[in-house]
Amino acid sequence: MLVRIRPGAQLTGAERELVECLRDYPSTGLALVDCQVGDRRLGAVIVTPRGITVLEVRGFRRRQSGLLTVAADGSWKISDSPLDLEDESTNALTDQVEHGVHAVRVALEQALQEGKHVCGAVILVPYRGVVVRPARTTLRPGLDVLVANTVDAHELRVYLEGFSAAPREWTVDRVINTCTALGVGEVPSRAELAEEGFAANRPAPTPVAPQVRPVRKVSAPPPPVDPSRRGKLVGVAVFVAALIGVFVVFLVVGMALLQESPKTRPMSDTSQTTSTTRAPVLGPSTTSAPVTPRKTACWPFQTDC
Repeated sequence: MLVRIRPGAQLTGAERELVECLRDYPSTGLALVDCQVGDRRLGAVIVTPRGITVLEVRGFRRRQSGLLTVAADGSWKISDSPLDLEDESTNALTDQVEHGVHAVRVALEQALQEGKHVCGAVILVPYRGVVVRPARTTLRPGLDVLVANTVDAHELRVYLEGFSAAPREWTVDRVINTCTALGVGEVPSRAELAEEGFAANRPAPTPVAPQVRPVRKVSAPPPPVDPSRRGKLVGVAVFVAALIGVFVVFLVVGMALLQESPKTRPMSDTSQTTSTTRAPVLGPSTTSAPVTPRKTACWPFQTDC
């Protein structure tokens, strides 16, 4: 990374450690260390092809290692011990970073440049050999806390690679205009920026193929059925059903007649019955059958009854 330090700047030990980390950073970028924007002094302003980030750098007064926690009330601790930094208390660090981000945005907007892709971070530089975890903590969107030194600068490099998701729009001309807007005294040349990796022109926008909506095929509704034709069809169906019903009735009656017809008796049985039922002939010697006397009605108190 290309590093520019403001002439006459008096850097702290933590800032000198950060300069060594940035010079060893392999990706494209420009670091403006001890940058003066208006009446505000900023630790560093880093310009990458994707955006700008404002850094505030703080070192430790003594060797502190352990777990870094950032509470909602603004108190920062390492393993339940207050953070012992070189300069001011941690309560003012968040506000100072936010004010620096705002100052950079205002300076860019006054120079008729876009200032929305500007983020901020606090860089804590521990003593070499001291381990502080986690090495990155997000305070809020666009504001982070990083732990880095020349021994362990992994999280700082990850942050610089992905702090902004903007397209690669910072070209050589735009970087020079940004340095002019921020009041940088020693502006890098075009050759230095091109050698660093900044593009000469903005990349052509990727053509977006128009989304073709599928055409819905609307079929025409079927023609309405003629009422007279519908009536004819209904009449034919009723007539056919009636014929089928009549045929079924005749079929059932015929089967019943065939199953229940009486059997014919032979002639011999008829002759025998006739011969055996002849009436007897009365001869002259035959007496007549006795006559049954008729009953007479009897009256009360009748003696001969």
